[in-house]
Amino acid sequence: MQVPAVLMRGGTSRGLYFHETDLPADPDLRDRFILAAYGSPDPYRRQVDGIGGATSSTSKVAIIADGRHLGVDVTYEFGQVSIDQPLVDRTGNCGNMSAAVGPFAVDEGLVPATDPVTQVRFLNLNTGKVVTAHVPTRDGRFDPTGDFAVAGVPGTGASIRLDYLHPGGAVTGSLLPTGRTVDQVMVPGLGAVEMSIVDAANPLLFVRWESLGLTGRELPDEIDADAALLARLELVRASAGVHIGTAPTHEKATALTPSVPKLALVGPPRAYPLTDGSVQSDADQTLRASMMSMGRLHRSYALTGAICTAVAAALPGTLVSEAARESQENAPDGEIRIGHPSGVLPMAARVERNGDGWEVPVVSGYRTARRLMAGEVTVPDPNLAAQV
Repeated sequence: MQVPAVLMRGGTSRGLYFHETDLPADPDLRDRFILAAYGSPDPYRRQVDGIGGATSSTSKVAIIADGRHLGVDVTYEFGQVSIDQPLVDRTGNCGNMSAAVGPFAVDEGLVPATDPVTQVRFLNLNTGKVVTAHVPTRDGRFDPTGDFAVAGVPGTGASIRLDYLHPGGAVTGSLLPTGRTVDQVMVPGLGAVEMSIVDAANPLLFVRWESLGLTGRELPDEIDADAALLARLELVRASAGVHIGTAPTHEKATALTPSVPKLALVGPPRAYPLTDGSVQSDADQTLRASMMSMGRLHRSYALTGAICTAVAAALPGTLVSEAARESQENAPDGEIRIGHPSGVLPMAARVERNGDGWEVPVVSGYRTARRLMAGEVTVPDPNLAAQV
């Protein structure tokens, strides 16, 4: 089977972008095609028989369709393609992949360009949330050139502003899934672990570095090389999933919803080593944070995770707000600068009181994107046979 596709980078992620009409209509056959295209499942975690890059950031897929009947320009469905399991996880969204939805829609003729900036409104089908992308365009096409830098991406590109409208409760239906800013969650073998669970764009559980015996100065490779630590982190993540009802058991949380909720380690600013060998000063951070992604530490910071982190920092009483409190005193209103393994990510969140609760009208982030290749993905028909 051959299917047209565009390989695009969005922020610090990369994946295939398909027109929905080009993919098989049967959901099971569609997933088998996507898995085979990426070279998954691969027990060696290399994806050498597909286009996957053997990391969670480079094993993602986007499916785009006309959205005018829903009051938006296009719809966007995200899938996290497992590397070693036969699973395409659609539980949440990916902000980095979202950054390339607008450029794809313009270049594929789904949205007419209005130079120099074209607004593309799209509905993320995973979360039911609308995003407005402000896409730089020139001569009727996406213009990827510019001087905006994203930590974790070599070089510079055009700045794409993404406005996430009312991102609260994207997966669980509530900004605070438990109704509390801090929970004590029982984790087998660890006892009660203090965490804040917030759902904005994607649900995240935030745990202090020190609660898990870490300093916040560990490099991703150090954490990924410690099998016992990874198992402990996954148990914490799975326990939070059971606690908020995204999975019935720890085992199913690991097997069926490995990308939701995501685990973020947080704390006040500190100096720490970056992945490029330099040292990040504490002066440019609002807080120090790292995220787990599909069982490994993210080399930068997922954009949906950054959205949730920015919202959590603005919610009084959360562990994130506690970590950011001192730094935010002198920061512009709503701004948060997240120190992550590849550098610093700036975000802006607006959080407002709504009766006894909170409302998030909009969270804005900035990313770059680029069209890398267009062509056809080929999968031998025997690879599409249902697994018995």
